Amino acid sequence: MYQYIKGIITQIEPAYLVIEVGGIGYLLYMANPYRFTDVIHQEIVLYIYQHIGQDSQLLYGFKDEKEKDLFLRLIKVSGIGPKSALAILANENHAGLIRAIEGKDEKYLMQFPGVGKKTAGQLILDLKGKLGDLVSDEMEDLPDLPISSNNPALDEALQALEALGYSKRECTKIRKILEEEEEKATDGYLRQALSLLTSS
Repeated sequence: MYQYIKGIITQIEPAYLVIEVGGIGYLLYMANPYRFTDVIHQEIVLYIYQHIGQDSQLLYGFKDEKEKDLFLRLIKVSGIGPKSALAILANENHAGLIRAIEGKDEKYLMQFPGVGKKTAGQLILDLKGKLGDLVSDEMEDLPDLPISSNNPALDEALQALEALGYSKRECTKIRKILEEEEEKATDGYLRQALSLLTSS
């Protein structure tokens, strides 16, 4: 019904933001609303989707048409509702998600909140081969994360970092550091990586 909304962002909260249009504040649930902190009190265009449930009518907001389109495809998958879809989209770079679906990487997908083995399999079944049009130039420019065939624990830790929202470049940089360390279990690599990222 609605395509986009143009107004001034007046409030940002962990799960939503408020955009004022013609004196009315519209509450939009969004993936990572803090992305818009630098444009608060400025006019902006956001794409929207209206979800009508049995006892609620909610508006969901997106930074562009591609993010909205990806959301719409996600909620068509059995086991994925609007809240789960937003959690999956919280990582602003969606290249990792798309690559995981195309590569049938269930472990990567299961790191998203609310996604178990069954739902991960359903995401692959329903969406594999159908997301190529959503890959932006920015995604294509990002280098693939090198795969260390002899260190799966490190690979898993870095995939977890991507699921938590860290960029491809950050993960590649961390890999170079961790490859010089003694081999650890996945959780050990993850703890050290988070320590390095938060102290830098």
